[in-house]
Amino acid sequence: MFIHKVPRRLQKAFPQFIWRKNENTQKIYLTFDDGPVPQATDAVLEVLDKFEAKATFFMVGDNVDKNPALAREVLSQGHTIGNHTYNHLNGLWCTTPKYLKNVRQGKAVLEDVLGQEIRFFRPPYGKIKKGQWKAVGQFHEIVMWDVLSGDYSPSLSVENSILKTVKYSQNGSVLVFHDQEKTVKKAPYILEQVLYRLSDKGFEFDRL
Repeated sequence: MFIHKVPRRLQKAFPQFIWRKNENTQKIYLTFDDGPVPQATDAVLEVLDKFEAKATFFMVGDNVDKNPALAREVLSQGHTIGNHTYNHLNGLWCTTPKYLKNVRQGKAVLEDVLGQEIRFFRPPYGKIKKGQWKAVGQFHEIVMWDVLSGDYSPSLSVENSILKTVKYSQNGSVLVFHDQEKTVKKAPYILEQVLYRLSDKGFEFDRL
């Protein structure tokens, strides 16, 4: 079963992570993982521009090395950039020293290419060990999410992804989408439909 909505009890169990933002304002915080990837990131930027929406892109360092101009384009359009490790590592599958080295490598590449300090970090897959998040938390704010769109999942229909994302979004929700090879064909459409429907409900869209 695909879990679109992160249980409240899990969010409360790890208060050191950002799961949601200000619940008193009708804002949704859009986030994108895994880019920058040509075509995928470009398509997402087009949709965001259409809605005059801002977002936060958690970029993989290796992809930034391969596509520095695209990373700078995201920044130039007013979006926030976050660190997503250099090689998209699953923290549960590697040692803490290896993981931290990769996180720092991703941070260094982003800061070198973009010329600014990188404040936010999201662990790939949302998987991270206690020793890892304690260390990473010394130089990054760790961002999770409360609503997962499922735009990358072959087991979910496009309409199901749209309906569930809209259903579970609420004031201050942090939504996860992706700008990567697996999502290039359907993610922009899912994003556009979600933004249409949430706009009709009176929501605004912002970066972290």
